[in-house]
Amino acid sequence: MSDYKYMSGFGSHFSSEDPRYPNALPKAQNTPQKCPYGLYAEQLSGTAFTAPRKENVRTWFYRVHPSAKHLPFQPYMFNRYLTHDWDEQIPNPNQMRWKPFDIPTGEKKNFVKGLHTICGAGDIRCRHGLAIHVYLCNESMENAAFYNSDGDFLIVPQQGVLDITTEFGKIKVSPNEICVIPQGVRFAVNVSGPTRGYILEVYDNHFQLPDLGPIGANGLANPRDFETPVAWFEDRNVNGFEMISKYQGRLFVAKQNHSPFDVVAWHGNYVPYKYNLSKFMVINSVSYDHCDPSIFTVLTCPSLRYGTAIADFVIFPPRWSVQEHTFRPPYYHRNCMSEFMGLILGKYEAKEDGFMPGGATLHSMMTPHGPDYTCFETASKAKLAPERVAEGTQAFMFESSLSMAVTQWGEKTCQKLDEKYYECWQALKNNFKLTN
Repeated sequence: MSDYKYMSGFGSHFSSEDPRYPNALPKAQNTPQKCPYGLYAEQLSGTAFTAPRKENVRTWFYRVHPSAKHLPFQPYMFNRYLTHDWDEQIPNPNQMRWKPFDIPTGEKKNFVKGLHTICGAGDIRCRHGLAIHVYLCNESMENAAFYNSDGDFLIVPQQGVLDITTEFGKIKVSPNEICVIPQGVRFAVNVSGPTRGYILEVYDNHFQLPDLGPIGANGLANPRDFETPVAWFEDRNVNGFEMISKYQGRLFVAKQNHSPFDVVAWHGNYVPYKYNLSKFMVINSVSYDHCDPSIFTVLTCPSLRYGTAIADFVIFPPRWSVQEHTFRPPYYHRNCMSEFMGLILGKYEAKEDGFMPGGATLHSMMTPHGPDYTCFETASKAKLAPERVAEGTQAFMFESSLSMAVTQWGEKTCQKLDEKYYECWQALKNNFKLTN
């Protein structure tokens, strides 16, 4: 039997048990006096107990060992570049572009050691804000697991497949797929060779599907295309297994003598999941004008202000462009939101040179941006026939209502910031004429 089996649905209440141990789920209650097979019952809460039913998420585990069985946590000293200090650098309002981030070659780094924070905003202790990281690694996590006490991770692989073991089961995530690991869920990442990707971390809330409004009942990311793993477990004794915790922005490690992936059965609606971006149903204009990029939202983490997000995850997938009398690429723009973009594969339509897979851009609040000179000149003169846009390309955006600060690693240490990015707009001409 394959270790990678999934149940479909978003926000569903799932039940799963390892087929090797049928009837491991208790019948009609959560905490019987004695659980089947001598297992321990343990609840993982993703919201307050008293949260409204439509928002309330939690899962019950039935496991070999309770997760409390570990030695005290100590500081974990093997990552210098994971941070939540947004005052490391003087604020920089300039358009920013990074060349592809380097994957380590001379030294071995696993997923946790390879986490690097680029930018972010907010306060982890107050559970408000977000952070954007990249992971740069070349080694699997051996006898180690990780969980994030601060928020949810939305993981976007760019190079290399992630083989993720979670308490719920196993997930395999390839480039052009995404994975969400909710706050508190324990997981380990195995890789095969050089591996790189992006992470959006949110502190306030959990990711959800955006409302569709006038679009109607169908479109964008369909709930049935999200996949959650089925139960899989190992009962493995390990001397000195490392449990790494991200807590208030810092890393800590505790030793234990067993694998944490010992959940024989579980049920609930607080789960990790994956999604294939190629399944996104694109909505777009079929008459005139370029629609706002919000029509490409896959997932959102809403703020307390209606219609405004702590973070949106937006993609720009292959699609048909058919608008009449229209400049079709993204328009020139100043935004009250912060826009961080990454490129998974291909060439982004508005900037085919300089913005490369594995790199990134950041256009901060009210910083102007838009098509470069070449894109503007070409699109202004193009014959407006139906055309396939972004074929072989997948770009994405993390958009936030918060004003993000760039870390010292992001602006200086990584040495990938393109100091000449501004030049792509300098050749734009004065095309003003006294007569139309």
